[in-house]
Amino acid sequence: MSQPLSLFSTLVHRVRFSKTGALNDDIIAAAITFADDDEAGQRWSEDNSYPGYTSYGSFSDLPVRAPCFAALKKLLDAEASSFAKALCFDLNGGKLKLDNLWINILDPGGFHSGHIHPHSVISGTYYALVPDGAAALKLEDPRLPMMMAAPTRTSDAPQDMRSFVYLAPEPGMMLMWESWLRHEVVRNGAGEPRISVSFNYRWD
Repeated sequence: MSQPLSLFSTLVHRVRFSKTGALNDDIIAAAITFADDDEAGQRWSEDNSYPGYTSYGSFSDLPVRAPCFAALKKLLDAEASSFAKALCFDLNGGKLKLDNLWINILDPGGFHSGHIHPHSVISGTYYALVPDGAAALKLEDPRLPMMMAAPTRTSDAPQDMRSFVYLAPEPGMMLMWESWLRHEVVRNGAGEPRISVSFNYRWD
């Protein structure tokens, strides 16, 4: 009797936090303030053609700059620990430590092309403001470059067999994945910006 084996799983940790309305409001307000005041971030966004504003190239200490980011860090730290267990990581006495945390305000029509996060173990994004039609996260099968002459998947293939998976975010949702997983943000089809906070964890 033939029985296929499912090997080399790619896990994505998805959490819908409850009761985050006040936290989201604070993150949104802080993000708008940073976007208005952060000249270094504005320059970095312009120089790197980021469609909106990101603090990626300016601030590396958001949790000490605003209580909402400190509260978010606490949530993320707990989920990173849980995800590490699901991934069966042997941390050999070490731990996963938040390496950086940055704001993203993605303007209507904006997108972020495919990329990975080198020098990190786990990466992800928390979504604070997600208007109708906002950009989804597109995840790519890491085996794709090795498939060469393989035919495409059928349109009704199960999610874990597709070459690309699109995850639609919502306010209060966090998505977390291993940093080598190639991903992109598709074009923001909403009429207003989408506001999120992205992060990387390293192994200490």
